[in-house]
Amino acid sequence: MPSARLSVVVTRRLPEPVETRLSELFDVRLRDSDAPMTREDLARAVKDCDVLVPTLTDRIDAGLIAQAGDRLKLIANYGAGVDHIDVATARQHGILVSNTPGVSADDTADMAMALILGVTRRIPEGLAVMQSGEWEGWSPTALMGGRVAGRRLGILGMGRIGQAVARRAAAFGMQIHYHNRRRLRPEIEQAHEATYWESLDQMVARMDVVSVNCPHTPSTFHLMNARRLKLMKPEAVIVNTSRGEVIDENALTRMLRAGEIAGAGLDVYEHGSEVNPRLRTLKNVVLLPHMGSATVEGRVEMGEKVIVNIKTFDDGHRPPDQVVPAML
Repeated sequence: MPSARLSVVVTRRLPEPVETRLSELFDVRLRDSDAPMTREDLARAVKDCDVLVPTLTDRIDAGLIAQAGDRLKLIANYGAGVDHIDVATARQHGILVSNTPGVSADDTADMAMALILGVTRRIPEGLAVMQSGEWEGWSPTALMGGRVAGRRLGILGMGRIGQAVARRAAAFGMQIHYHNRRRLRPEIEQAHEATYWESLDQMVARMDVVSVNCPHTPSTFHLMNARRLKLMKPEAVIVNTSRGEVIDENALTRMLRAGEIAGAGLDVYEHGSEVNPRLRTLKNVVLLPHMGSATVEGRVEMGEKVIVNIKTFDDGHRPPDQVVPAML
């Protein structure tokens, strides 16, 4: 008798090739709607499935995990970040957690560079002029931005994505600086020609561009708070393609409005989709709808990692991308 197939619940629509492969391998319940599951939907799902495949929009906290039935043994997250999952509580309940690390580093780094260029070269302002039909021709003083080459880039978080940003920025002639929880090995520093700053305050105060590339953890919440933002040079800009909670969004908005920071490029926001409405009115801000990893190739590869984690678990082995509390 063939063994029963794992019951898998997917909380959001995934790329078609991923959904097709999941259906071939497992007893999978897919979403007809791309809307996030409600709390009630999630509670029902965790009670009667073997594997839950959530995304960053799903809050898998201790209360929800407490409602899980005895069947739930794996939370195979679709995405690298797991700050929306209480990994420690899941572990206490005998539930493994996996993620999809390393997939979106290049895609997110591309978007970080796009934001740096968009802010410093005032690309959205130029686009708005063209779309409004108000352009009257070239002018020597119109929409003058700043040259990227020669600027100091301070990378906050020099992991996979931070290093990918460094490689791209170096190609544009930027000087690479970084602050990290741990200093990189000398050979990696040399490869990026990167200068390490033990003090984040000192680095921030001397940079022309700050790129936020660290995860959201209790220790990084509002790491760029009002005090630290005030250390930035008035002509400096900040971009964030990591997690919105790392920056105090209200403080950033106040300083942008006051001209104390020259500009910002944001792909993530402190309160998810609830973007500070004052940010939308500022011309020195580029806002994107969390699309840093939004490439066809990247999203399919993320799904493939999810499938490998589930299949490996189903075969009785440790998922290759298992997350443990000590990693957080």
